[in-house]
Amino acid sequence: MSNENKDLGDDLNDILDDAKEGARKTGDKISQKTNEFSNDAKEFGRDAKEKASEFKNDAKEVLSDGKNVAIIAHITIFGWIIALIMNSSNKSEFGSFYIRQMLGLGLIGLLVGWIPIIGFIVAIVLIVAWIMSLVSALGGEMKPTFILGDKFQEWFKGL
Repeated sequence: MSNENKDLGDDLNDILDDAKEGARKTGDKISQKTNEFSNDAKEFGRDAKEKASEFKNDAKEVLSDGKNVAIIAHITIFGWIIALIMNSSNKSEFGSFYIRQMLGLGLIGLLVGWIPIIGFIVAIVLIVAWIMSLVSALGGEMKPTFILGDKFQEWFKGL
């Protein structure tokens, strides 16, 4: 029996040694994967910082572009106010031009729009002028509207 116990003890030691070796190999693999994951996370963080910096620069460029201000000025009274605020911090001649155009068209609409028949005709003409102005702004051209466009530039030159 002693030989059998000795053989069983040797077998048990071999099994324990194999288990220890397997555990060490698994620990090494886990450590390796953890390091890979850590390096990937660091690289992802660097990429995220770089992309955020690019976005910040792109946003500054978009906000400083007079064409965007001109287009925003065409979007209702709220768009005009936003364009006015955007243009006040970083003035561009292109943005100012269309802010003045839209102010003029809006004031004509307010002054004449309430007259029954004339107001309807003027509203149609103003819509056509607004569309033509928007197309010019999208095209990057500073074309005054056919309705008092040059006068709007004179009257509202302070904007």
